[in-house]
Amino acid sequence: MYSLDDRRVKVPKNFDISKARKAQQLIASKTIEVDELPRQLTYIAGADAAFRKGRVIGAIVVLRYRDWKAAEESSVVLKERFPYIPTLLSFREAPVIFAAFSKLKVKPQLMFIDGQGLAHPYRCGLATHIGVVLDLPTIGVAKKRLWGEEGALEGNRAPLIDPRDGKVIGAAVWTKKGSRPVYVSIGHKISLETAVRLVLEATLPGKRLPEPILAAHALASKMAKEVAE
Repeated sequence: MYSLDDRRVKVPKNFDISKARKAQQLIASKTIEVDELPRQLTYIAGADAAFRKGRVIGAIVVLRYRDWKAAEESSVVLKERFPYIPTLLSFREAPVIFAAFSKLKVKPQLMFIDGQGLAHPYRCGLATHIGVVLDLPTIGVAKKRLWGEEGALEGNRAPLIDPRDGKVIGAAVWTKKGSRPVYVSIGHKISLETAVRLVLEATLPGKRLPEPILAAHALASKMAKEVAE
């Protein structure tokens, strides 16, 4: 599990990690952990980021709820400016996601983010960062566990528990038989129960990841390939 000792974190010269931590604390303090979704969902988006040759690519695909057909997609390529620092990835990826979001004509009512939400040592993963700044309901969907200990298995899921205080910060969810779980956590303006339900609903038979995440990843990969050529 990740160490919380920032003295062990390698950062570029003249980089003040304490300022980033204060920003994370502020964002985390504004997180809403209950459902504030519209009564009727129409559009759900997926967001992902990729890196190639000193560039960061942000991709968002807006899908129609339940039939999962694409309604709009947006991508942006920016110069990479923020260094790679574990647990501060949202500062590296969020700006390009914000830029892609600003181009959308069809605004989603909920966004699935490829990354962590509250299941983060500072409870401020990419999904929480984006949700709070955009004031938009978000769900973190991660392929790997960053923080937290898995509790007892309950059906197809197990709670993800913060070892420091026992708070449930997410869930390991087995979406596909024989596969590893995906790690679902609150981003903003949604409960964990609803987040897990919607992730399962958006994951088609035989798939491990929900459709919004798959669509965003495909677009980000396509754009990254073009940047690399």
